[in-house]
Amino acid sequence: MSPLHTVNKSPFSSTALASCLAHATDDAAILLIEDGVYAALAAAQQPEPLKAAAARGAVYALEPDLIARGLADAPLIAGMKRVDYAGFVDLTATHSSVMAWV
Repeated sequence: MSPLHTVNKSPFSSTALASCLAHATDDAAILLIEDGVYAALAAAQQPEPLKAAAARGAVYALEPDLIARGLADAPLIAGMKRVDYAGFVDLTATHSSVMAWV
């Protein structure tokens, strides 16, 4: 089973996402939570590794955090999937480990 990486910091104020992407393997999943959901926005300039992971269907954004930041209807990068809290639990249950990038 592959790992799940969670990123809770905005890519505009932290290097957590860049560090995650540098260490995540191709079979890993990435879940953007809290301010990390800003990385999901299609309008923001995104690193190529994040776009590639999203294209593989391996990147998720926590919907309640998008809503809390007024981004419920904002277009996300291609391939990005929205998940609710139940989806978050499912991701943790279906991956071998969870690594939090803070």
